[in-house]
Amino acid sequence: MILTVTLNASVDKSYVVDHLDPYKVMRVKEVNNTAGGKGLNVSRVAALAGEPVTAMGFIGGHNGRLFESLIFVRGIEKRFTHINAETRCCINVRDLATNKSTEFLEPGSLVTEDDLAAFLHDFETQLPLSRIVTISGSMPKGVPADFYGLLVELARRAGKPVLLDSSGEALRAALSAYPTFIKPNADEICQLLGKTVSSRQEVIAAARQLHDGGVDTVAVSLGRDGVLVVSGEGVYRGITPNVPVVNTVGCGDSMVAGFAVGLARGMALPERIRYAVAISTANALTQETGSFRGEDLEALLPQIQVERLSAFA
Repeated sequence: MILTVTLNASVDKSYVVDHLDPYKVMRVKEVNNTAGGKGLNVSRVAALAGEPVTAMGFIGGHNGRLFESLIFVRGIEKRFTHINAETRCCINVRDLATNKSTEFLEPGSLVTEDDLAAFLHDFETQLPLSRIVTISGSMPKGVPADFYGLLVELARRAGKPVLLDSSGEALRAALSAYPTFIKPNADEICQLLGKTVSSRQEVIAAARQLHDGGVDTVAVSLGRDGVLVVSGEGVYRGITPNVPVVNTVGCGDSMVAGFAVGLARGMALPERIRYAVAISTANALTQETGSFRGEDLEALLPQIQVERLSAFA
């Protein structure tokens, strides 16, 4: 079972408009509500891939009840910690004229010390039942900066690999707990290391620094250009084929899910990269966030190129 953690869950509202014109009344053509937060995207994609998932995090209030009702993908067990604060909403507005999106992300309500204690109890209860842990996204107000580090440490003590996808201080504080896998982009690496990286070699050197600091696998997301992966097995590049992109929201989360599924199935690193890039690309072919069609994944897998750039990281 893959255990997914989404502390800052949200009800995600997707609006489609013909043309986004700021400061005017906009008529929405389409509305789609989903159970959101980066970890929920991971949950859906892993479950659609056929892996059992237990989803955890904080939810509360009327939005929390709506949130749980929106989780209907088979294979996801809901083990959320219920709190008094209202679950947040986030809005993504897609402009059909430009095929670009504008996002409005609420910060999340305050989480109390009692809420944190309840979640830790729930988390430690589920750990023995899991094979892999994924931790994704931001943290709501009231959660200490080192909380992800604590979760990583608890999982590692239980012998569970941890895939962490976050940014800023939450990611920085967790590095000392040695997550198994992280997925920063180039900008996030700059923030972590306090240096500018632009060329491929600079990105690899920065990822190598993080790997040498104790992270087993560092996957640097390159968007349309795929992913660079640095691990003890070497440096690899997964290359995304040219496809007609429909929606890029959730592609990074889908990649994390792909790596988690590949790890759960014992895939060798190159095949894990191939699978993760294919499932991320398949997400881009759908309007839904954190989703893919099985036929798209099967068609994409043989198209994904995985290059070994050097024998040792």
